[in-house]
Amino acid sequence: MTPSMSRTHRLVLIALLTVTAAILGYLESLLPCFIPIPGVKIGLPNIVTMISLSLFNTPIALGIAIARVLLTGFMFGSLSSILYALAGGIISCSVMGALTHTNHQRQIQGQDAPFSLIGISIIGAMTHNIGQLCIATIIVQNLRLMLLYLPFLLLIAVPIGLLTGIIARRLLPYLNRILPQKSHDKNPR
Repeated sequence: MTPSMSRTHRLVLIALLTVTAAILGYLESLLPCFIPIPGVKIGLPNIVTMISLSLFNTPIALGIAIARVLLTGFMFGSLSSILYALAGGIISCSVMGALTHTNHQRQIQGQDAPFSLIGISIIGAMTHNIGQLCIATIIVQNLRLMLLYLPFLLLIAVPIGLLTGIIARRLLPYLNRILPQKSHDKNPR
């Protein structure tokens, strides 16, 4: 493991990741949806969340995800879009963070990582949809309708998570080469 990057480098990288996620979120809102299921998106900002989890710890990645939701929500969305995105983002980032942490702990022990980045991405897409569906259930107050909707959301999460996971997996080697130093430590300087 390489020594941690300087505090300035960390802050700049966190800011860049946050802005990149916000831009991807905005661009995604401009894309036409080819899937006739309300609320379904590709999840482009999730690519940045996975990269953040690979470069930093879960609290930093969660901060980036929350900042992205608030930035895009206040500039281009509504209160309801912020609620849905926060619920999905917090749950998916937390679950992906736990899986990434499990991988890291297993690798420290000299064992194989049980989850691939693509697998983590698919699980993240599923939990994101579950988080948003929980908010919808509270707002609509119709559990039966939401339970009928759940299988479709979980099914569509698989190709979406696969796509974003493949993109993140392809980007990480390049980022690791161009970043001054990679940091997995839990205590930034």
